[in-house]
Amino acid sequence: MKIRNSIAALTALALLLACLCAATGCAVQGSARDLTKDVAQSPCTKKEPDDVFINGTADFSFRLFQRTYHDGQNTLISPLSVLLALAMTANGTKGETLEQMEKTLCDGYTIAELNACLYTYLQTLPSDQGARLSVANSLWLREGAVTANDRFLQTCKSYYGAPVFSSDFGKETPQQINRWVRKNTDGMIDKLIDEISPDTVMYLINTVLFDAEWKTVYQKSDIRDATFTTAGGEKKTVSMMYSDESRYLKDENAKGFLKPYKNGYSLVTLLPDADISLSDYIAGLSGERFLGLLGNAQDVCVSSALPKFDYAYGAELSAVLRDMGMTLPFEGSADFSAIGDAQFPLRINQVIHKTRISVDAKGTKAGAATAVSVDKSAAMTDYTVRLDRPFLYAIIDNNTNLPLFIGAVTDIGQ
Repeated sequence: MKIRNSIAALTALALLLACLCAATGCAVQGSARDLTKDVAQSPCTKKEPDDVFINGTADFSFRLFQRTYHDGQNTLISPLSVLLALAMTANGTKGETLEQMEKTLCDGYTIAELNACLYTYLQTLPSDQGARLSVANSLWLREGAVTANDRFLQTCKSYYGAPVFSSDFGKETPQQINRWVRKNTDGMIDKLIDEISPDTVMYLINTVLFDAEWKTVYQKSDIRDATFTTAGGEKKTVSMMYSDESRYLKDENAKGFLKPYKNGYSLVTLLPDADISLSDYIAGLSGERFLGLLGNAQDVCVSSALPKFDYAYGAELSAVLRDMGMTLPFEGSADFSAIGDAQFPLRINQVIHKTRISVDAKGTKAGAATAVSVDKSAAMTDYTVRLDRPFLYAIIDNNTNLPLFIGAVTDIGQ
């Protein structure tokens, strides 16, 4: 499914590898076939995002980010990308395996409710020429190892717009998958996989591309060299972009600002106080606190300084997801029988996540972010937020304040 919208800086994708517990043997040579080519897209149930979805998604987002961030390392994840890939996967599970995935992804929702809400939510995100959000899903099956049933194929196509491909998983398949990924991320993610293990029988892939212009772009006179102090204490000369913004953020341990993109998206920045490390601040930040912080944004003049930055990030998330309570899907006792018939029991082997972001004077190119904008009056006080040391950021949709991307910058040019 492709959704074009305006959202801030990042490109992300999540890949799930569901593997057999035993080797599958030799594959038959051949090209990928689209099993959903002749499957009609049935009407989808719609469900407007409610407090359960917003709070549950925010909680999932920050629990995931806390477990992927490593002290002193530039980090970037797209919670939306990971959520979509795992939600699509959950439709193939039953019993306790499904219950664990439902609880981890959005506690309080069944998978049917999550399907409906994600489908509706993506349709509500605004879109115009100044900002683009593109979301795509696909599923790849090893020929002869898994026979997907009609119900699973229908759900993947109708709710997630995902074609289901059958392939021999030979030497050409990684190239086919990487071409699909490259196309759907506009080249931001060039290569996802190198080779396919004989045990791998299924890939569930999601890509998210965000490409947006600032509501007010920086002029040449707004950009000057400045010093950025890295997490390791090294001082580097960076291109710093200066502007006055109108939304100020403050809690007991950090301050920040919102910088709007065109058409309903914003970049959220948070700079921990000098005596608080970025690691400690992230460890104490929950989805509830993040939403509360945005809900209490002050309408004041903020003198801001934002460095240009461009970096890529990658992580394997299976240990992280296990730590979040989703253990059964990775074990031999996992129940993936809702997918269809398989020669062997199935389990998830890896969850690979890759992202890239580029922030400059014109805007941001990368991935996805969701945010709810709540206005609050405040006395007109001037503040200064200069991002010249490690900071946290997120790309949000102003209608829900949900983060489509969350990142941390600890070094420029890393």
